[in-house]
Amino acid sequence: MFIKHLSLTNFRNFVRLELDLTSEVTVLQGDNAQGKTNLLEAIYYLATTRSPRTSSDRLLINWLADEEDLPYSRLVAEVQRAGMMNKIEIAIAKEANDAEPQRMVLRKRVRLNGANKRAADILGQLNAVLFMPEDIDLVGGTASLRRHCLDDALSQIDPAYYRYLRRYTRVVSQRNVLLRLIRDGRAGRDELEFWDQNLVRYGSVIIARREQAVQHLNTLVTEVHSALTGAGEHLRLEYLCSVPRLEPAHAGYQIPLLNQDLGLIEWSELDAVAHAIADQFTTHLLSVREQEIARGVSLVGPHRDDLRFLVNGVDMKVFGSRGQQRTVTLSFKLAEVRFMHLMRGEMPVLLLDDVISELDATRRGYLMNTINQAQQVIMTTTDLAPYSPQFLRNASLLQVCGGRLRPLSLP
Repeated sequence: MFIKHLSLTNFRNFVRLELDLTSEVTVLQGDNAQGKTNLLEAIYYLATTRSPRTSSDRLLINWLADEEDLPYSRLVAEVQRAGMMNKIEIAIAKEANDAEPQRMVLRKRVRLNGANKRAADILGQLNAVLFMPEDIDLVGGTASLRRHCLDDALSQIDPAYYRYLRRYTRVVSQRNVLLRLIRDGRAGRDELEFWDQNLVRYGSVIIARREQAVQHLNTLVTEVHSALTGAGEHLRLEYLCSVPRLEPAHAGYQIPLLNQDLGLIEWSELDAVAHAIADQFTTHLLSVREQEIARGVSLVGPHRDDLRFLVNGVDMKVFGSRGQQRTVTLSFKLAEVRFMHLMRGEMPVLLLDDVISELDATRRGYLMNTINQAQQVIMTTTDLAPYSPQFLRNASLLQVCGGRLRPLSLP
């Protein structure tokens, strides 16, 4: 899998970009704030339909275009995979609201090979793993960062998961509104039944799929981290579920997951797995009913879950040094690359944002070995010095300056 051509219009500081890419390594060199990270962000956005840097698509539109009558941003990628070529296109535009013409609204349009599609329909057409320096916060930061990382990976390899996640998110939002109305005496408790059923229905499937993914990632991340630390440390992932687990049910649904030999179980079988979780979900939901009404928020479900990183049994979020957290993050990202490769049968596009310079020789060597195995790597740097002359001679070198790219020659 690799991107043959990337086209950007009014995206961040790129007014217009037409870029042919090779199926190997591309190195983008330039000073800070020139657009290197923006280019990686654009590719990741085409893969996941969301930005890894902001929750507002408005910020993706170039600030000069934002002053025009109809501000818009357009991203297009021609992707070759399994011998086929697909064209992915996402357009973000500010348009007049039909009900209030003086008010602008943001609309996102998605196309695949020229046909209008939903966002879920293009997931999986391009798989990408992004590693940025700020990803160190994956270990020590908020739980939402870890949930988003897991959700992005699962959505790329299983578009049905993304649809469940979108429905679940809408249910949580509507249910929270209702909880506040009940608290204020403007709605009855009986109105919660419909939303409770849907919260459990979608949430149980999400939990089952996440737990299964963490099991698989555990197998991979243990091997990677052991190699990065000279077999001196053992890294284990632990999924922290807000739904209390009963031991019999927990043991019962683990068996079909482990027998799949690193393959995702079918959705028909997943329904049975989620059913055991749903019973426990429903019971716990009733036990926290008064707390939820008092606080006006949903306290149970996958939107409250977390992922813990344990090195030799020690929680890295609480007790890990910055160096340990950086190594754990690198291990997790490299395990994610292997996970996608196993699930999809092709290596994902590897996006590295100025990470080589922050690694020591051992970790840098392991990452370079992964780069050599990938089909396409796009990486950024401010300085070419950390790279060997042989590596640079085999790579495509481009200089980024003010949202423009030009070929870069070695001295």
